[in-house]
Amino acid sequence: MISNSDKILVAGATGGVGQLVVAKLLARDLSVRALTRTRSKAESMFDRKVEIAEGDIRYPNTLLDATTDINYIICCTGTTAFPSLRWDFANLFQPANSPEEVDGEGVKNLVVAAPQDLNRFVFISSCGVLRKDELPYNLLNAFGVLDAKLMGEQAIIASGLPYTIIRPARLIDGPYTSYDLNTLLRAKTDGKKAVKIELGDRLSGETSRIDVANACVEALFHDTTINKDFSMINSGDRPTTTDWLQLFAQL
Repeated sequence: MISNSDKILVAGATGGVGQLVVAKLLARDLSVRALTRTRSKAESMFDRKVEIAEGDIRYPNTLLDATTDINYIICCTGTTAFPSLRWDFANLFQPANSPEEVDGEGVKNLVVAAPQDLNRFVFISSCGVLRKDELPYNLLNAFGVLDAKLMGEQAIIASGLPYTIIRPARLIDGPYTSYDLNTLLRAKTDGKKAVKIELGDRLSGETSRIDVANACVEALFHDTTINKDFSMINSGDRPTTTDWLQLFAQL
């Protein structure tokens, strides 16, 4: 069970889900180290309330200091599923910011850098990784994003590290990339649908980024999520309070 003395590395901390994860960890009074490519951006976003590790999962040598003395890793990294300016093909002498390099090779690099006594590696994957030949996932995977996510999953599982793999569907709510920490701490889902989870990869629909961030954090407090992979969507009437203990008991 996680404690306040543990330190959690959040990779992709300034992304749409990552920044929400950091805010929710801080709300629990947990110690956070944010892995980011741009130190100034993270310092501004999190009001200097987290430790900053400047690094890039595409470059293994930038991860050594970031993963030192870490007890948990939550990996929220990702890029666009289809070619865009974010892929950054301009520099031919460095890895592209493509799904293969970020979600595949990058996650493998992070797994290798992780301490062998890590308590948990939480990874945000995607619905459809086991259904890549079915609509609409064959279209989503046109440029290999699901192939890359599955590569990351396989690297985590093969490592022998305790893991939790979360597979959300199409993300809604946010992203909150220009908001400050106080706004993030107050973030609530705009949707009115309940959280639904299921082992494996059979769900389809939409998933709130805020609920994905909640799942990442709540999973650390529930041992029933250890070495489990599950898909997650929003469906049905939303209760007043989401009972994560009951949800995870299904696993």
